[in-house]
Amino acid sequence: MSNRAVINTEQAPEAIGTYSQAVKVGNTVYLSGQIPLVPETMEVVAGDFEAQAIQVFENLKAVCEAAGGSMDEVVKVNLYLTDLANFGTVNEVMARYFSKPYPARAAVQVAALPKAVEFEAEGVMVIGD
Repeated sequence: MSNRAVINTEQAPEAIGTYSQAVKVGNTVYLSGQIPLVPETMEVVAGDFEAQAIQVFENLKAVCEAAGGSMDEVVKVNLYLTDLANFGTVNEVMARYFSKPYPARAAVQVAALPKAVEFEAEGVMVIGD
């Protein structure tokens, strides 16, 4: 597929499995799930759930920018939490990274996430639409 590009940046954690940070096809970018890893150390960020959520969105932001876009161009996000009691915190943190109109969203509670983190997010961005 000639219009497909793999997105990779050192400003976000390197892939810890068989996936790319993002794949761009035309003006659509499919953002892989990000967990709260600090890119420089590849360790889980220290702190509480809010610190994890901030790191996740910082990682997504870095991948968006590496793809030539911004968080304002994200049209869909999927959120995975190990405890929906943290849903309010996610909403508060998301408001720091997205502006109206907000992207479409799904949020689900899951039994576990990689590296025993509490939060993961992934999404789809459309650039210049």
